[in-house]
Amino acid sequence: MKMRGIRGAITVERDDAQAIVAATKRLLCAMVERNRVEIDDIASVLFSLTPDLHAAFPALGAREMGWVHVPMLHFTEIAVPGSLEQCVRVLMHVNTAIGQEAVDHVYLDGAAALRPDLAKDAR
Repeated sequence: MKMRGIRGAITVERDDAQAIVAATKRLLCAMVERNRVEIDDIASVLFSLTPDLHAAFPALGAREMGWVHVPMLHFTEIAVPGSLEQCVRVLMHVNTAIGQEAVDHVYLDGAAALRPDLAKDAR
């Protein structure tokens, strides 16, 4: 087993607590499903939000999914002119036997534009 980072991102329709939590849950579910991650294998999760999202912490969605012992932390993305808005980004650190090249990074909805080379199924 090795420590690997799994990246993910999703756009949110509006700065609303329910929208942020729902989008986060959808993203996290896709990340763990595509990479066959068990909760006990998650070492930590870092969330970043664009400056226009501040109605809720994305970790609330993870907690509602039962991730009560996973360490999580939030950051605000820097406001680069012309960058993608209303976006939640995730860096999940996991213990896995999957090789670096086999990690399936997940970019959903408008966030697929961030890494079109990695976005397999944007919906």
